[in-house]
Amino acid sequence: MDIQWFPGHMQETEAFLAKAVLKVDLVMEILDARLPASSANPILDRICKRVQRMKILNKRDLADPDTTAAWLGYYRSQAKEPPIAVTGTDPAETWKAVNLCLQQLEKKQSRRTRVMVVGIPNTGKSTIINTLAGKKIARTGNVPAITRQQQRTGLKNRLDIYDTPGILWPVLDNRNSACLLAASGAIADTAIDYTDIACFTAELLAARYPDLLKQRYKIPDLALDDPVTLMEQIGAARGCLKKGGGLDFQKASQILIRELRTGKIGRVSLETPDEAA
Repeated sequence: MDIQWFPGHMQETEAFLAKAVLKVDLVMEILDARLPASSANPILDRICKRVQRMKILNKRDLADPDTTAAWLGYYRSQAKEPPIAVTGTDPAETWKAVNLCLQQLEKKQSRRTRVMVVGIPNTGKSTIINTLAGKKIARTGNVPAITRQQQRTGLKNRLDIYDTPGILWPVLDNRNSACLLAASGAIADTAIDYTDIACFTAELLAARYPDLLKQRYKIPDLALDDPVTLMEQIGAARGCLKKGGGLDFQKASQILIRELRTGKIGRVSLETPDEAA
């Protein structure tokens, strides 16, 4: 399954970012802590070659803490810049991330420090900026591509933060990564098949976190080897019935994906460093 979702403004954003990164001191790349590798845009490797970059694993509170620790260790072994995991709504954690970023700079100029926040849609870039500012500056939401143009926010300590639109690459030809992105909400729901993504997600969660599924949906005997039957069990547990008594598979799929995204199933990670390698 190839998912192609590349709105026109994203192509414009890539060209804009290539020029904008030359004017900043540091780039904060915001990743989804539940799927750091799949939420890392390869386009950034090309356009950020001449500027220092740090990886911020956001939504730490939704991810499996043990797997997040493994990811931090993986990134530390790959680069000089230390990564950090944060909950984007926590001021203490977000400022700790910013200060860690600033420590990497050998800045002697008298002008304000310029930091650009980049990442794919729905990783929480705008949420982090709002938390740093202490008020709502940037638009946020669970719909990808909310931010449509660059926004500058002046912060304390002579710091300017630039929010940018999230961009994906034109063709998501890795099926596994495409499904992970769709499940996490990085791709607009209008571009995906809910039932297909739900079956993929159910199979993954059944393999990694069966106890969380059992607890959330009160299903003691999960169909671990059959994602379709598992989705039918989840739908029955939630009363997803059509008129006439048939199962509403679409509604059941929407429930699973929504509860994954909001953390109601529990703290889960959707990929590991070993799988990414």
